[in-house]
Amino acid sequence: MRFKCTMGLQNTLIVMALLLSVSTVPFSGAASLKSHAFFNETGELPCHFPNTQNLSLDELVIFWQDQNKLVLYELFKGQEKPNNVHPKYIGRTSFDQDSWTLRLHNVQIKDTGSYQCFIHHRRSQGLVSIHQMSSDLIVLANFSQPEISLIANQTEKSNIINLTCSSTQGYPEPQSMYVKLNTKNSTSNYDAVMKKSQNNITELYNVSISMSFPIPPETNVTIFCVLQLEPTKILSSPPYNIDAKSPVPSPPVPDHILWIAALLVTVVIVCGMVFLTLKKRKTKQPGPSNECEIIKVEGKESKQTEKRVELQEPERSDKVQCDVNISTTASDNKSATDF
Repeated sequence: MRFKCTMGLQNTLIVMALLLSVSTVPFSGAASLKSHAFFNETGELPCHFPNTQNLSLDELVIFWQDQNKLVLYELFKGQEKPNNVHPKYIGRTSFDQDSWTLRLHNVQIKDTGSYQCFIHHRRSQGLVSIHQMSSDLIVLANFSQPEISLIANQTEKSNIINLTCSSTQGYPEPQSMYVKLNTKNSTSNYDAVMKKSQNNITELYNVSISMSFPIPPETNVTIFCVLQLEPTKILSSPPYNIDAKSPVPSPPVPDHILWIAALLVTVVIVCGMVFLTLKKRKTKQPGPSNECEIIKVEGKESKQTEKRVELQEPERSDKVQCDVNISTTASDNKSATDF
């Protein structure tokens, strides 16, 4: 009788062990899902529990932990247990019962890693693990659109252009950065060593390049700065256009300078005409007044001078007047002598 009871108890234990082994889903062979989240936004950590038995939350114990075994969230028989949550995750999670997904808010680069969800069923014999799942969270940060800046030491006469290109606040580290130069007939890429810096707190990257290259002066050129994020993903700057150089026209002359120049030319012309007129007049009309004045200054007239003046045939009216004056003066002198 005792033997039969012992055999019955052993059979019951074996059946229970088989049931437990069937109900427990092995974790080691399960594939890990990958999910992406953006910096400072919300990431999702799925659990994908099928719940074929329509178990209520009051019958379950659910929790998530990270790769360092730190608890993100715990729901015990329908009640949240914040005391069991690590301080770095307090206030950052929310549970979606419909999709059996834990949402992690305000995602940081440091949150990148592997996470696991566990679901246990509370039974009379204790908690039984009925579901486990692993997921990998990948955190991204969009780089700013690359920006081209010209270096100030460029000269207008030189066909060499110096520029920098930069992009900020991105993750993960990009593969490369280069400049693409487009003309009407060709496309050229110019590579440079990418300078990078990473913030110690946010872990975000800032990248830039600096370079110089020749620009054909006789054609239109369009420049792009390209950030290579992945083998098939790039981020390009807005186009920077350089127009072909045209001959530099002479600067326009201000109106007031033109007026001054015109006035000076007019004055020169007028003065020249007056000078030529006076010179011509002086050449054709020798000054009789000078001759008369010389004769008067001498103050001595002889009879021979009087005869010479009388015998001369007058050429002009002014000369006649001069002769008359001479004659008068000579007569006066003669009268004074006779007296």
